[in-house]
Amino acid sequence: MENYLKRVAAIHDLSGLGRCSLSVILPTLSVMGIQVVPVPTAILSSHTGGFGEVELRDLTEYISPALSHYKKLGENFDCIYSGFLASKDQIDHCLEFFSSFPKALKVVDTVMGDNGKPYRTCTPDLQKRMAELVAVADIITPNVTEAKILLGEPLDVLPMTTTEAKSRLVRLAEKGPDIVVITGVDMAEGKKCNIGYDKRNSSFWKVPFEYVNVNYPGTGDIFASVLVGAILRGDSLPIAISRATDFLEFTIKTTYSFGTESRYGVMLERTLHRLAENKDAEGFETL
Repeated sequence: MENYLKRVAAIHDLSGLGRCSLSVILPTLSVMGIQVVPVPTAILSSHTGGFGEVELRDLTEYISPALSHYKKLGENFDCIYSGFLASKDQIDHCLEFFSSFPKALKVVDTVMGDNGKPYRTCTPDLQKRMAELVAVADIITPNVTEAKILLGEPLDVLPMTTTEAKSRLVRLAEKGPDIVVITGVDMAEGKKCNIGYDKRNSSFWKVPFEYVNVNYPGTGDIFASVLVGAILRGDSLPIAISRATDFLEFTIKTTYSFGTESRYGVMLERTLHRLAENKDAEGFETL
């Protein structure tokens, strides 16, 4: 009998140069034994950070017909996983995907900004409408900037106390999702952590990591993809966060050791084997 693989519909952009979005999501989930069905929201010649004027084709008109085709075929998905959206209108198509597969795990990577600033492609209307996806999501994975956008807070990059971190996690969960993971948090005690909250059992978690002072595109996509793959394979939330954190830290350090230009992203090709090994993940702590 043919082995059944979990299947994810990944609603993200496809960028050429720069190792981000679908170009890293596909291999990451595939090596974890998860089948990926890409649903591109846009095609870009490169990501938008460091390669000059980018050629971009908005694929808003593609998404709904693709969904109709899958429904006509009677196909199903274990997870719907959304990321970069090229326009606020694509929110409607994501919602249509979510409602079409009510039993699927709904994961929203709230791609809106970083380092205290919204991305130039993220309009105020898109920021406002992202709350509609958050409201129906099971899991959201904002970075600190995106968490503050969702909460309507000033976009500062000040360290968080444990009390502040827990408050933000709970308030985000109150907007809909059962699980909230905030990445890249500077904790007041001096550690850099990824933090998570599961409101179903009121548990708070943190996974410290060693920060390398360089910004690579696509790291958020890789983190969220490993998290999704781990949860689909049956990991608990803290183990999934730890697995994603450990893999990303190793991949960033490996890339940094080669001294490559940061705009080209991380050297995923050198490190994917670690995900295939599926070793036990540890290093998580209660928050």
